[in-house]
Amino acid sequence: MSRHLLVTGGAGFIGSNFVHYWLEHHPDDTIVVLDALTYAGNFENLKDLETCPNFHFVEGNITDRALVDQLLLNYQVNTIAHFAAESHVDRSILAPDAFIQTNIIGTFTLLEAFRHYSPKIETNPRFLHVSTDEVYGTLEPNDPPFKETTPYTPNSPYSASKAGSDHLVRAYYHTYNLPTFITNCSNNYGAYHYPEKLIPLMCINILLGKPLPVYGDGQNVRDWLYVVDHCRALDTVIQKGKPGETYNIGGNNEVKNIDLVKMLCQLMDELAPSLPVSSASDLITFVKDRPGHDRRYAIDASKIRNELGWQPSVTVEEGLRETVIWYLENRHWWEPLLSEEYQTYYQQLYGAD
Repeated sequence: MSRHLLVTGGAGFIGSNFVHYWLEHHPDDTIVVLDALTYAGNFENLKDLETCPNFHFVEGNITDRALVDQLLLNYQVNTIAHFAAESHVDRSILAPDAFIQTNIIGTFTLLEAFRHYSPKIETNPRFLHVSTDEVYGTLEPNDPPFKETTPYTPNSPYSASKAGSDHLVRAYYHTYNLPTFITNCSNNYGAYHYPEKLIPLMCINILLGKPLPVYGDGQNVRDWLYVVDHCRALDTVIQKGKPGETYNIGGNNEVKNIDLVKMLCQLMDELAPSLPVSSASDLITFVKDRPGHDRRYAIDASKIRNELGWQPSVTVEEGLRETVIWYLENRHWWEPLLSEEYQTYYQQLYGAD
């Protein structure tokens, strides 16, 4: 069966990687991207697909019910892959309003639209909701990793808004029998990652000779997942997942923030000629910790491995090398993103430009 996918947030980081992955591996399928092109959505991420006959781009907001209804009908959509979200914890602390609108109201709008439209789908409708491990809260150093049954204890406006959207998706399966899937992933990294996030921020600041701000003592732990591995997992869930289920997706790569930054410094020293500061690690600067900063995230991905046969294929060392090379070779992509708005935000967050 050929799929007609509506990919929300498809011009963002994970969404655009998913679109490229899907069209490469399922060239006969049709993809319609709906993206509001906010600060983190960038059509340049998809520009190489403009001439692809199976690719369509629509600029618009997922809270626009009439537009969503129109797209579902016009493109005979049978699968929604829902990536669209406000996703940066720091921004949710400074201005939470957009997180409630996009992550909760937007998800509700999509669910309602798909609920009313899905009876028109002849076979195998799918609603994939891409979420985060941050809904589970924080772990102590010796706690076992998050499982799908771990209680939700979100600690930031961002994670609370994603938790709310997860609950809505679950409710639509149990109340309306809508064929939904929830995936909760660990921290992604790779190409097309907006510069405010940790890994691209460090790569770019090293190239510019700017300080590398590390929150608190740098001992916060994250489980890092290469974005292409994540796309493989989402493909697996769409193809083989059981409706109503949640699948945790992790990279099995727990790394302390300070160690990750040092790994990036070593890679940049090796791969980047003529850096402004010859030993990039000299740029490391510890800054005041952010409010409600979760100490550790870790994913138990045994369910998706045992039930669906997926597991990560890229180590953090391999993935970081590929990522650093991409930022070195794509300066034309990230330089325009360092806008006046970005600089103002950066000053507000770190107190320096």
